[in-house]
Amino acid sequence: MEVKNETIAIGGQVLAPVNHSKFKDFVSNLLINKAAAAGAIIIIVYILIALFAPLLAPYDPYEINLENKLLPPSFDHWMGTDDKGRDILSRIIYGSRISMGVGFASVLFGAFFGITFGLIAGYYGKWTDSIIMRMMDILLAFPGILLALAIISALGPSMINVTIAVGAFSVPLFARIVRGSTLEVKRLEYIDAVRSLGANDATIIFVHILPNILSPIIVQGTLRLATAILSAAGLSFLGLGAQPPSPEWGTMLSSGRDFLFSAPYIAIFPGLAIAILVLGFNIFGDGLRDALDPRMKS
Repeated sequence: MEVKNETIAIGGQVLAPVNHSKFKDFVSNLLINKAAAAGAIIIIVYILIALFAPLLAPYDPYEINLENKLLPPSFDHWMGTDDKGRDILSRIIYGSRISMGVGFASVLFGAFFGITFGLIAGYYGKWTDSIIMRMMDILLAFPGILLALAIISALGPSMINVTIAVGAFSVPLFARIVRGSTLEVKRLEYIDAVRSLGANDATIIFVHILPNILSPIIVQGTLRLATAILSAAGLSFLGLGAQPPSPEWGTMLSSGRDFLFSAPYIAIFPGLAIAILVLGFNIFGDGLRDALDPRMKS
């Protein structure tokens, strides 16, 4: 099979070959992995549920109806009702907005600062590298959930503070990955070439280095989404995140633990919502890593 390549020329000088089949190969490798395709479907379904929650939810997730409290799953209430008579399915649908919103926001927060610190440390090296990476080592010395608990204890319980806390223990992970990739890329010959042509440090870092180290960043971000959603739910379960009557999944789990024997479905369905979404991100992240890593190709 012949692959057609084209070359780019400026001023009559050929600079580099362009292979238009790279993206097609990436998509093919991703689709071949059935687990990754299943993970992608799960994520897309959750995103659609979050986007169209007002159309999909059969009831108001905040409406209290004590006459219908603790009803088991039925045709009227597919997942039953909680101790306040609120429809569990409607609360899970609206809760997807909160849980996924916190997950994406916290990962973006951690990625922004982690990528920035990693690029600076890897490119400039020496004492700059030592100072930044020792700071990252200090953050890594604390278990992620304990660091998040300390931050929330100082800032107070709220979803914004949960986002900051969960994002904070993602910073050193991104920083270490980006630093290692930057150290590898900056030694390549084309970096010396663009530097000799007069490119400044910002151009080299953001135009020539960052685009070439995106693969591990994307994979790490996808996998961190699963951890972020789980951590945010755990903090809300402890009463440090979303507060009642918010339909956040961790808060729903916390309120359902008092009814594990009399009405277990109050805790089971929010727990399943978390588990399925986390599984989707994990298997999709694994497939994304395999598709982006050339060493995984046969």
